[in-house]
Amino acid sequence: MFVERVGRLIAGEPGPLYRQLERKLCDAIDARILAPGEALPPERDLAAAYHVSRVTVRKAIDGLVDARLLTRRRGAGTYVAAPIEKNFANLSSFTEDMEGRGRTPSSSWITRGTGIVTPEEALALGLSPGSAVTRLSRVRHADGISMAIEQSSIPADILPSADAVGASLYATLGAARPVRVLQRLRAVLLDAEEIALLGIDGPAAGLLIERRGFAASGRAVEFARSLYRGDGYDIVSELGGS
Repeated sequence: MFVERVGRLIAGEPGPLYRQLERKLCDAIDARILAPGEALPPERDLAAAYHVSRVTVRKAIDGLVDARLLTRRRGAGTYVAAPIEKNFANLSSFTEDMEGRGRTPSSSWITRGTGIVTPEEALALGLSPGSAVTRLSRVRHADGISMAIEQSSIPADILPSADAVGASLYATLGAARPVRVLQRLRAVLLDAEEIALLGIDGPAAGLLIERRGFAASGRAVEFARSLYRGDGYDIVSELGGS
């Protein structure tokens, strides 16, 4: 039973009951007694099993949801948070990644618009000074949880208006989407603005991916920086030997 796996509450232990239950659940998650992606019993069942009120159970779960150890899925219950395995050998968009894992992707726009290319963008995209680029900056979410900050620059003759982009940039680009990328990965410390945008407690680490994407024609069509939260992703690579 769930209680036997996680542990019983100890009568007379100092502090509120919800804190004790929160610690029990946290320890079980850390020890992988509760596995990533595992569903928790409904609040009413937990309240009955632990002989506490549903308010106590809800406060304990709320604390772990805020700590990103649990996640709520609308209409489906509460689950142990599972880091997303990102295989950077596969060329896919955030939307495609999330949908392929049964997660619901969404975005919050930070800024979007068209402007004159910067020297860095001109070098990355092979554009002349004075050329126009369309820039997109947004926070990406999975099941309502912030996962990454993405900033993309696209030549304006390929993407004249940022307003044309819906859920997926690559779907909007269509035949002009990248089919090959060069990317660089490095670990970084998130700054105060990034921590606020991702809604996490600081200080925190992240994974920064700088990417140049090339269309089938060989033209550079995307210059992007994606900042992934360190506690939300596991990097997976497949290597072949001879």
